[in-house]
Formats: sequence, C-alpha cells, structure tokens
Amino acid sequence: YEDSWYEKSLRSAAFPAAQVKMSRKPGGFLQEASHQITAGGSAGLVEICLMHPLDVVKTRFQIQRGKTDPTSYKSLGDSFRTIFRTEGLFGFYKGILPPIMAETPKRAVKFFTFEQYKKLLGHAPLSPGLTFAVAGLGSGLTEAVVVNPFEVVKVSLQANRNAFTEQPSTFVQARRIIKTDGLGFRGLNKGFTATLGRHGVFNMVYFGFYFNVKNIIPVNEEPTLEFLRKFGIGLVSGTIASIINIPFDVAKSRIQGPQPEPGEIKYRTCFKTMATVYQEEGFLALYKGLVPKIMRLGPGGAVMLLVYEYAYAWLQENW
Repeated sequence: YEDSWYEKSLRSAAFPAAQVKMSRKPGGFLQEASHQITAGGSAGLVEICLMHPLDVVKTRFQIQRGKTDPTSYKSLGDSFRTIFRTEGLFGFYKGILPPIMAETPKRAVKFFTFEQYKKLLGHAPLSPGLTFAVAGLGSGLTEAVVVNPFEVVKVSLQANRNAFTEQPSTFVQARRIIKTDGLGFRGLNKGFTATLGRHGVFNMVYFGFYFNVKNIIPVNEEPTLEFLRKFGIGLVSGTIASIINIPFDVAKSRIQGPQPEPGEIKYRTCFKTMATVYQEEGFLALYKGLVPKIMRLGPGGAVMLLVYEYAYAWLQENW
C-alpha cells in the first residue's frame, strides 16, 4: 500500500525537520506546488459541478427573512420545484462561474498554505492533533482573502429570481457591483469578516477532525474498504464543520445578498448581523439553509478530499 499525501502529512507533523529537509531537494518545492494546484483545481471543479444546485438553494433559504417574506419557500422540496418551474434547470446553476473561476487558486491556497502552516507549527509545542486544527484555521483565513470577491458576485447572482436567460452575466454583475459600490468593504469585498469566519472555522474543524480520526481508524489494505474509510471520515468532517460554521454563512449571505429595503444597508458587519437575525427571527434563523448545506458539504467535502488525494497521487507517480 503506497502512502497517500494525507499519510505523508500526518508523518510530517510528527517529523517536521525531515519534511523541511525533503522539500529542499532541487525542484521539490516547485513540483509539489504544481501538483497541489492541478489536483486542487480538479477537486474543486468536480465538487462544484456536482454540488452547486444545493448551494443555490442554501443561499435562497439564508436570504429570506422569515414566513412574512413573500418569496420564501415552504420546504426544501418546494424550493426545488419552484426554482425548476420559474427559472428552469439552469436556475440551479446560477452563480456557478465565479466559484469555478475561484476554485483553482482557492484550492491551491487551501492545501498549499495548510502544508506551510503545518510546517511552521511543527516547531511549536503543540500536539499533532492541535497542529492540524490550527493549520486548518490559518489556511481557511488565507483562503477567504482569495475567495471573497467571487462570493460577493456569486451570492448576488444566486439571489436573482429571474429566469436564467434573463439574468446578467457574471462579468456584467461584477462590473455593476464595482461601478455602484467600488472594490472595498461596501462593494466587491463586502462581507469580508463573515467570509473569514466561515472559512476559518470550517477548515479548522474539517482538517482537525479528519486527520485526528483518520489517525485513529487503521488503514485497510483492501482498496474498496480503504476508499469507504476515507469517504466516511470526510463525510463526517464536512458535516460537523458545516453545522459549526453556518451562523457565519448566514451572516455572509445577508451582507452580500440584497438588503430588505433598497438604498438602506441593514446587514453590515458579521457579528452585528448575527445579533440582528437572532433578535428579529430567533436562534434557529442562524441555521437557515443547514439541510442543503450539509447535503452539499458533507458528501462534497468527502468528494473533494478523495479527488484531491487520488489526483495528487497520480501526479506524483506519473508527472
């Protein structure tokens, strides 16, 4: 059985000096970076194409403001039926271009910075389990810086309830946001702190849980059972991370989506938005869109890890 990138990562946390020494060989660092970019981009593309419809539904639930909202959906099934009936099949793929465009740099940043933070933390007096969690937090915060402008455009497109053929293109929408509100925290980078919270918390739990549990459950020599072992751990990791970080996700959607009153900014900062949602709509409103989010990021997180791992292993062997 050939060790995967994740088994190597586990060992490198325990033996950081050996990992640093290995990375100094001629061409080693550049080769690793190119493999991470290619494998990460492939993993992101597969995950987005499979799971994006659930992301659209999740966003719609998060931006609706309770039962008094005339555009609110009655249930998950009602949301799928309504979107399909009024917006067509392609309505489920609104806003897909921004995440596709962001996936290669996003996944490259995610996995590459996770490795670098892990190496740095390997010199600190931390347990391997805590090292993975803190490195995941660092990678998530770095990832958020890259992805936030794409998220602003994506959410604004997903909130559009017109037929797919009637909505503006991704580039037209991006230019409109820049022209109207600029590039700053009221324009293409609004919701930045909520995005930091969403990605930082998710990756901290995601990587921390995955590696700690994966280290406990022994490797299976039978390929099918080993695949199921990794998929199961990845599924649980994505599910738990989604449950913990969703209040940040709701705040991000409210800030980046349409405001209740045109011309008036009600949702501006992350924690103030959470407080407003809690006061006006109750505690459970902070978990709006949880079911489609779990349906997407539970199996989606497992798919991403597995595609990345197998793509990376293939590149290491053949490229």
